[in-house]
Amino acid sequence: MTKWLCRIFIKNFENTQDAQVREDYGKLAGVVGIVTNLLLSLIKFSVGLLFNSIAVIADAVNNLTDSASSVVTLVGFKLSGKPADEKHPYGHERIEYISGLIISFIILILGFQLAQSSFAKILDPSEPETGIAAYVALVVSILIKLWQGAFYRKMGGAIDSMTLTAASSDSLNDVISTSVILLGMIVTYFSGFNLDGYLGLGVALFIMVSGVKLIIDTSNPLLGMAPKQELVDQIYEKIMSYEGIIGLHDLTVHNYGPSRCFASVHCEVPASQDIMISHDIIDNIERDFLKEMKIHLVIHLDPVVTDDERTNELRNQVKGLVKDISPELSIHDFRVVFGTTHSNLIFDIVVPFGFRLSDAVLMELVEQKIASLDPNYHAVLTIDHSYVPKEDGMDQGY
Repeated sequence: MTKWLCRIFIKNFENTQDAQVREDYGKLAGVVGIVTNLLLSLIKFSVGLLFNSIAVIADAVNNLTDSASSVVTLVGFKLSGKPADEKHPYGHERIEYISGLIISFIILILGFQLAQSSFAKILDPSEPETGIAAYVALVVSILIKLWQGAFYRKMGGAIDSMTLTAASSDSLNDVISTSVILLGMIVTYFSGFNLDGYLGLGVALFIMVSGVKLIIDTSNPLLGMAPKQELVDQIYEKIMSYEGIIGLHDLTVHNYGPSRCFASVHCEVPASQDIMISHDIIDNIERDFLKEMKIHLVIHLDPVVTDDERTNELRNQVKGLVKDISPELSIHDFRVVFGTTHSNLIFDIVVPFGFRLSDAVLMELVEQKIASLDPNYHAVLTIDHSYVPKEDGMDQGY
């Protein structure tokens, strides 16, 4: 059914990389959410008031808030589709993250309010009535919410949307809370013990925990996250496939929305290679990345001496010394300034976050090891911290 709706309401629905198509996905998801949640809320309010059930009313309020969340989703996707302007040259796509955060706070506030109402019902219980209409309403709600969760998940997966992923999680949480209410009503009917207020409180706490988790999930893109390992591997492999590139390092990847990706990297080329040839290579790489991967890539050119035997030997020795300290460490931008009284070995060390040694202790240890090769060798070090996930064998520095 999801594909059928997309086919009817979204032009060129399969081209999910297109900004307009992506916006249309968000609009469709928002409209579907508004309609289905308003319908469920109306049904449950009627049933809850008719049978005097705080748990069912709590579930109705939950659906009403879901409808408000869908409005936020709809507006968020509309605003995020605005083109770049003078004040926002990177576009407005991060509004989608903000709308997801708003939805998360709405969920948290709702849970707190429901907890208050349910606690009051526990202190002053009134016997809820039961009827076939209540059971039918809850079963229908569960079925609709199951479909809604799958719908949001498919839509969110198609356009890689954190907002729709959050909405999917919220829908599936509603399935659990409504199922608990249904089960509690059955237990109350057969046992005579009034679980109504306790069930409402349980649903409220469940909603609050979900809200906190969603706040964390939707905040991460705004704070800035490391790129996915698959993307990093793809970037490394693609750049290293160009003839004339002998290494790369200092890759950073960041985005201003799901389809606004920017990256920068240092590419190493032989120092003996004509500078115009090297410049032409990186121009081609930048152009290809924008065309094929939609990544705005900026490359810094690093010429590396490759034809000096003495420098190459020292580079390999220093790499070995650094790897002896920890296999997690790597070096790049190695060069040597030879002198009559001493020689400077200049290079960068890439250190993972949370490394067991502080930067100061590590630098002192490396300096000692290099001095052990020759007292006239002086280490001139720069500590780098990687902004991308790093796996074994990923060090491409020459």
